Amino acid sequence: MSVSSFVIPQPPQAAIPVAGEGKSFPVRRIWCVGRNYLEHIREMGNDERAPPFFFAKHADMIVQDGATIPYPPLTKDFHHEVELIVALKSGGLRIPAEKALDHVYGYSVGIDLTRRDLQIASRKKERPWEIGKSFDHSAPTSPIQPASKIGHPAKGRIWLQVNGKETQTGDLEQMIWNVPEIIWQLSQQVELAAGDIIMTGTPAGVSQLQPGDKIECGCDGIGTLKVTIGQPA
Repeated sequence: MSVSSFVIPQPPQAAIPVAGEGKSFPVRRIWCVGRNYLEHIREMGNDERAPPFFFAKHADMIVQDGATIPYPPLTKDFHHEVELIVALKSGGLRIPAEKALDHVYGYSVGIDLTRRDLQIASRKKERPWEIGKSFDHSAPTSPIQPASKIGHPAKGRIWLQVNGKETQTGDLEQMIWNVPEIIWQLSQQVELAAGDIIMTGTPAGVSQLQPGDKIECGCDGIGTLKVTIGQPA
């Protein structure tokens, strides 16, 4: 379909830079895994016997490394959650776990920014989480490292600092569901495709953010990400 056939200007394509390539990875959908590290489940007071589950953010909520993110509206309890991100080059329905890594283009590190007070209020009313999880600028993401260069990391330190103080630290091997299992399980409920990214859950240590906070996070062998929390828009 040509651009001239649209009745309004076509929205820009959300994308993430590919490290060292001078090219970008186009983002189709953002899927997020809830409750995938045991210590985070415990710190939030949730049932550690319940399996992880999935929710979504919109692709245009991607934020690039080095950005300043406006403090979001409606919240007084704004949190960070550092996560390994998986970027898919292909997909399908009911992908077997043993074939799942064949669909992975690469990996990055990101932050699932969360309006915790709104998330908790929605959960208590048995409403969807979107108001707490899916909002403007809520998905900062580092450049993607192709799996062809770094392989498929199954262990490695993942961490986050606020104003130079470490608040989150863990290891990828602590995930309840590993990457192949995540892809297998998610593909049971939706057809995955090239351009999809999956945020794989966060370790313990989530904490509140304020305007002016400087965040740095990273994952061994994958890269780092820096963002600043600005004043409300």
